[in-house]
Amino acid sequence: MRGSTARAVLGTLTVLVLLALSACGAWPGGDGPLRDLRIMVPNAPGGGYDTTARTVARVMQEAHIASDVQVFNLPGAGGTVGLQRLVDERGNGRLALQMGLGLVGASHVARARVSVAWTTPLARLIEEAGAVVVRKDAPYRTIEDLIAAWQENPTRLKAGGGSSPGGPDHLLSMELAKAVGIDPTRVVYVPYGGGGGDLLPALLDGTVDFAVSGFGEFLDQLHSGQVRILAVTSGAPVGVLPGVPTLKASGIDLVFSNWRGIVAPPGISAEDEKRWVDALTALHDSRQWKAELTRHGWTDAFATGDTFRTYLRQQDRFVAALLAQLGLG
Repeated sequence: MRGSTARAVLGTLTVLVLLALSACGAWPGGDGPLRDLRIMVPNAPGGGYDTTARTVARVMQEAHIASDVQVFNLPGAGGTVGLQRLVDERGNGRLALQMGLGLVGASHVARARVSVAWTTPLARLIEEAGAVVVRKDAPYRTIEDLIAAWQENPTRLKAGGGSSPGGPDHLLSMELAKAVGIDPTRVVYVPYGGGGGDLLPALLDGTVDFAVSGFGEFLDQLHSGQVRILAVTSGAPVGVLPGVPTLKASGIDLVFSNWRGIVAPPGISAEDEKRWVDALTALHDSRQWKAELTRHGWTDAFATGDTFRTYLRQQDRFVAALLAQLGLG
């Protein structure tokens, strides 16, 4: 009886241990896909970060890399509220932050108490060209038409963007102004939603005269005929936008790309960092992710480890210097 009882107790303990391990989640190389992961989006639903994070979560699930990946939004102060939350979650190996160039700029403009340099870089995922967009009934048929009107009276035209000052859309509008001989301090830039969710309505109802943002955020409206994309900011034409010229092909000497990546809180274990990087590498290598790159017109810019860490620091320094020139840093 004693032997049978001991075996029964041991069996029960084994089951309880296995259940506990299952509740805590499994990483790749274990018993199954990751579980209980959360990706925070530091701005409002509907923008580029939100689209990217939800695509990452969906593909990770479709490719059986992870299950039940939760994406949640924590907007505020151009994304720095979310950045502060991430830093406060020091050591939390199950939380990640969807971020990119916009958050780098916002942290300087808001003079945030935290920096992207404090995070644990996991992976840079994509680059996306910007676009200059007008509504279908706008009087500007070409980028040359728009620029001529803008040069004639810079303060009359309003440029809308989906990022706060210091974000990619704001930086793009300033760089575009400089490239065509307009004093950036005369640009009327109107930010919407900290992530683009309110930019489209503002463009369609005429609140702004043109929009500068990632072209992927306008593809549905382009296909339905609601907007026209006058030019893209990449060095080469974009495959999903046949007939749309680059700025350089239109005689404007400017190439500009936004980028997006994922970082974790500071102080996570080396094991958790590796598991995240392995999972994001599996995401990058999946056929589902390659299909999403094509569908959204994103450029593959995958980088991890020291490569992404070095890049992030370089971007932080570059944006800080540019914003200082604009009097915003």
